[in-house]
Amino acid sequence: MLSHYRRLFATPGSPAMVLTGLIARFPTGMVGVAAVFMVTGARGSYGLAGALSATVLLVVAVAGPQLSRLVDRHGQARIAVPAQIAAFTGATVLLLCLQLHAPTWTLFVGAACSGVGPNIGALVRARWPVLLDGDESALHSAYSFEAVVDEVCFVLGPLAATVLATAVFSWAGYLAAELLFLGGVLAFCAQRRTEPPVAPAGPSGRGSALASPGLRVVSGVLFAMGAMFGVNEITTVGFADAHGHKAAASLVIGCYALGSMLSGLAFGVWKPRGSPSRRLVLLLLLMSAALTPLPFLDSLPQVAGVLLVAGLATAPTTVTAVGLVRGLVPAEKLTEGFSWAVTGLLLGASTGAAAGGWAVQHLGAGAGYRLPAAAAATALLIALSGIRLLRPAAGGTAAAEPTPRPEPSEASGKAAHVQ
Repeated sequence: MLSHYRRLFATPGSPAMVLTGLIARFPTGMVGVAAVFMVTGARGSYGLAGALSATVLLVVAVAGPQLSRLVDRHGQARIAVPAQIAAFTGATVLLLCLQLHAPTWTLFVGAACSGVGPNIGALVRARWPVLLDGDESALHSAYSFEAVVDEVCFVLGPLAATVLATAVFSWAGYLAAELLFLGGVLAFCAQRRTEPPVAPAGPSGRGSALASPGLRVVSGVLFAMGAMFGVNEITTVGFADAHGHKAAASLVIGCYALGSMLSGLAFGVWKPRGSPSRRLVLLLLLMSAALTPLPFLDSLPQVAGVLLVAGLATAPTTVTAVGLVRGLVPAEKLTEGFSWAVTGLLLGASTGAAAGGWAVQHLGAGAGYRLPAAAAATALLIALSGIRLLRPAAGGTAAAEPTPRPEPSEASGKAAHVQ
């Protein structure tokens, strides 16, 4: 297994890129839980915590693709550095307004400004095709590795945020996350050796990458998956609090990420064949089934066990969905394409966080657990309805696979081969 990943680190410049990218992304796993501790510690409201989280993610969803479009046109460092400085300023405003008991509307201003930072996951993923010179086998391992990095952040990030918030003070985790964001982005952007060159915009480079119908399908799938993540996170904190073990929430959330991390490592070694769109549908079906027991559980260990199993389908699903993007957008729009995919995830997470916070506040601690399976089923329906749109676009960057003879079910519109 290690030999597959060793190839990635043998590429000049990749170790420093991976390390600084990890530092810049690690706070992603911290900031959600850290913000809940900070807001509930200062105001005692899960509803407000969910609304503020939703505000941040909504701004990320709107600003992220626009920043990525600018990155494609002008380069990563020129856009990402000032954007992160602006985001850090907004986060500082939010923290100070909470501590100074400023009016509630000021919290939303600070939260909104904190969401204008760059999408580091998209920036890292856009560097791999250049570093690996289009080697599809190595790129599969690279994208699987990136999914594992994401899950490491979500295994250890919530734990770090919880330890800081409970052992130091309620907003210590949030402050640490924002400092890591700033330092990590600056260090990552200093790695100019691996920064992809700015591609000249051709006729296909005009307009938005979201003009691709297939990219809209992928973003829709990831929106529903994001809603599942957002609901799970804030519901788990409320559920643990109601059972008198609020500090254990990060361990339960970490179980979900741990399952995803383990499956991501294995998926990077396995070289799947056949249609990625069909594989996506199958994985979403497995995810929906795994999440179905959640509303019927009444203890934290049970929840942790179900989330661990459900997490096993997460990384392969995300890798498959994100991997489709390379064949759906022109090369000069690759960063924007990745950003729209992640934007779908974040916009869904904002919706899920708001819905989960409202459910915890008004319907009971575990009420939000009714929603994750429904969100996964929605992702499945979106994938099924748009499966014919997931063929590689002209000018896409992924190599197309041979198209097999259509089966009867394909002729009737039930399914289609992609890539």
